[in-house]
Amino acid sequence: MKDIVHDRLSKMEDLEQRKLLKQLMTGLFLNLVEYQEEMNRNMERKVFDEVEDGEDKHDIFVSMCRRDDLDPIHDFLHPMLPEDAARKHIDMSSLVAHVQRQEEALLFTLFLQCDFAALRDLLAGKRTFRGEMKTSGGSCAIQVRLSQSRLYINEIEKLYHVFQQNSIPWKTVNHPYAHKFFDVLLTDCEDTLREEDEIYEITVDLEEFEPHKRVDVVPLWNIEQLAIKNSGFPVPASDRVNFEHVLSLHKTGSEHGYLVEGNEDNIRYIKRTRDELTIVSPQERAGVWNVLKISQPVASRIGSLEYELVSNRRTDGFIGKYARRQAQIVRAKGEILRIVHSFDAARMLQLEHVDIRERVGGTEQTYEMNPFISDNVRTERDKKVMRLGFRALNAVEGEQFILHDLMSFLVSEVQMYFPEYKCEGEWA
Repeated sequence: MKDIVHDRLSKMEDLEQRKLLKQLMTGLFLNLVEYQEEMNRNMERKVFDEVEDGEDKHDIFVSMCRRDDLDPIHDFLHPMLPEDAARKHIDMSSLVAHVQRQEEALLFTLFLQCDFAALRDLLAGKRTFRGEMKTSGGSCAIQVRLSQSRLYINEIEKLYHVFQQNSIPWKTVNHPYAHKFFDVLLTDCEDTLREEDEIYEITVDLEEFEPHKRVDVVPLWNIEQLAIKNSGFPVPASDRVNFEHVLSLHKTGSEHGYLVEGNEDNIRYIKRTRDELTIVSPQERAGVWNVLKISQPVASRIGSLEYELVSNRRTDGFIGKYARRQAQIVRAKGEILRIVHSFDAARMLQLEHVDIRERVGGTEQTYEMNPFISDNVRTERDKKVMRLGFRALNAVEGEQFILHDLMSFLVSEVQMYFPEYKCEGEWA
């Protein structure tokens, strides 16, 4: 509007009239225009604030690093399991006991840096590999097999239950590395092991998987375990039965997300403000609460990550936030496209087609990332298959081995919106 007024004034040839009109516009009309523009901005801000869901505070970022490169004071990323920071030692007495009972014994856990298709064939078979164990008593040949480790998959499942307890909507954790860890299990040893012997070194030949073998790598995520004390004494809640325990977030940072861990019988519900967590509990005395801090991403100016930092963060704006507040799901291909491409993880993938098919046998190219979420209403055998076809975009050399996993993440997220179908992914 100001530009229109300026244009009209500049076209007036009579300078005296231009001066009078300019004074009139400046004194009355422009003030009215500025007031209207400010009211429009306030209304726009109010609308956006109403659909702001605060979901980004609970986005999970993951990566990996070598154990020797682990930073114990990192402001953002932490080991999924704190005990991974220290090297693990094999208990010889426990190992000997398993061998004597002819049971498999866990030697160590390793990471295989290859795509899902190769690992799927490995998991389907029961292959064994040769190795060597060097001890203080000498060297002996051993035989081992690989089994997918559940350590980090179980941590994701635990996180799901914490989200449920805190009444926070669950979003699939995009962790392409968690499913590539394998336990090395001792199945046979040619020589007799003795409890007094000390293990110096264990080597295993994984044949064609040997170039992909990575030992002593630690998976990371932006979750830190904290113990926070009450700020003050508990006060009676409005129901006159429970008590409110207030936890201050000033020291730990109010810009981060927080989840309270605890027994369901001891936590009724949790209220959140910008600077405080209020836990409503039947517990009368003040105490220490276990809290998971979900840190916001921080750009580090020192060092770099060897493995790609991935997340389940969404990049959509007003439309995406508004759609998530609606109970009704739009069952159209356009809605599926919006869901898929609202994630950062879709930057290397392009959804090409969506087909509904009858269930037939065959090898799946994706896997379920939310196996702990069950559908108690529908049976799997009665569901039709929603087949999502993806095309890989420009992926750098170090990221190609996680493309199947990124596709599995996007398919798993679509599955949560369309539980009446069995969602699967494939390469178009």
